[in-house]
Amino acid sequence: MNENPAPTVITGLGVVAPTGIGVEEHWESLLAGKSGIARISRFDPTQYPVRYAGEVKGFVAHERVPNRLIRQTDHWTHMALYATELALADAGANPEEFDEYEMAVVTSSSSGGTEFGQHEMDKLYNNGPAWVGAYQSIAWFYAATTGQLSIRHGMRGPCGVVCAEQAGGIDAIGKSRRLIRNGTRLVITGGLDASLCPYGLVAQLPPGRLSTVDDPEMAFRPFDAEASGHLPGEGGAILIAEVAAARNEDRRWGVIAGYAAGFDPAPQDNGPRVVTSVLSRALSDAGLAPSDVDVVFADAAGVPSEDLAEAQAISAVFGAYAVPVTAPKTMTGRLYGGGSSLDVATALLALRHGIVPPTTGTVRPAADYEIDLVVDEPRALPLRHAMVLARGYGGYVSALVLSAP
Repeated sequence: MNENPAPTVITGLGVVAPTGIGVEEHWESLLAGKSGIARISRFDPTQYPVRYAGEVKGFVAHERVPNRLIRQTDHWTHMALYATELALADAGANPEEFDEYEMAVVTSSSSGGTEFGQHEMDKLYNNGPAWVGAYQSIAWFYAATTGQLSIRHGMRGPCGVVCAEQAGGIDAIGKSRRLIRNGTRLVITGGLDASLCPYGLVAQLPPGRLSTVDDPEMAFRPFDAEASGHLPGEGGAILIAEVAAARNEDRRWGVIAGYAAGFDPAPQDNGPRVVTSVLSRALSDAGLAPSDVDVVFADAAGVPSEDLAEAQAISAVFGAYAVPVTAPKTMTGRLYGGGSSLDVATALLALRHGIVPPTTGTVRPAADYEIDLVVDEPRALPLRHAMVLARGYGGYVSALVLSAP
């Protein structure tokens, strides 16, 4: 590894999210407080305790993905294929102009192709094994999207997938930076997820972290005195990470300045300790002081005990009420493998425009959290550095520091 590596920069963003398809629509929705949360429409949710989610509206696979890939892959992969097209176009990067072994793909997924798998299981139980398609063997797999992207764009460098739920997107981006420091020139990274089918929703219910409040505007209220859990969602973001070079000098969204990860198998016992350590180590990796960070994009689980631990960690590192904190995922739901990569894309938009998008839904922040939560309206600020924090179910914790180019 180069002891003094060139900065790793993000040159392209591709967003497919409940708040919009493309960065412009997504950003406009956030600033307007326009939520993508609504009653689930991909199936009838009447018999389920959770009836609201963040669905990607207006995404028709046959209009955006080659037909031969549609029957081979899941809805989650369809969205990722299109998000990648958007990201590559935004970066002005033509894979044909790179050596195939100098490009890589590292994505995040926590559920894989659940909807595809459910359809094939329906065929199995209702009609028998002869009705199950051959693509069931691969379309459900967590690495299916990475594989399809690497094949489609001729990328034969180090490829992989990270399965760490909400933290996975940040971990994928962190791995991308390591690959670039070791000689890879371009990495497709980030992630998406799509688990809004009966099978997928049932799998999310047992931990009891989903909100059953029957009001889409009040169900997901992180850091609120009446927080009741979170809502699920689908989609995410794909980012193009490159080594800083003359080719991308005019296309830089920002610099990956710092990264750290940790694991906390018992957050109820450890409280904010692990999150505090991860935040501090990410700052150290970036060579920044806490006072240098201008905004924190919070994980915001909407679970009171987890919100309190996160708020305590933020206050311990940055000081009580010392840095603006936001969680615009209240407008999308938690997107699991796609959640933190979308937060990273949103943080880069915030750095470019000097605006912190709000946390909608939260109307009465709990006083003992001691954080400066941005609610109701966007907040215009001079922004140079942003911290993005993510926690995955089971104990994963990751943080990424982004700097304006």
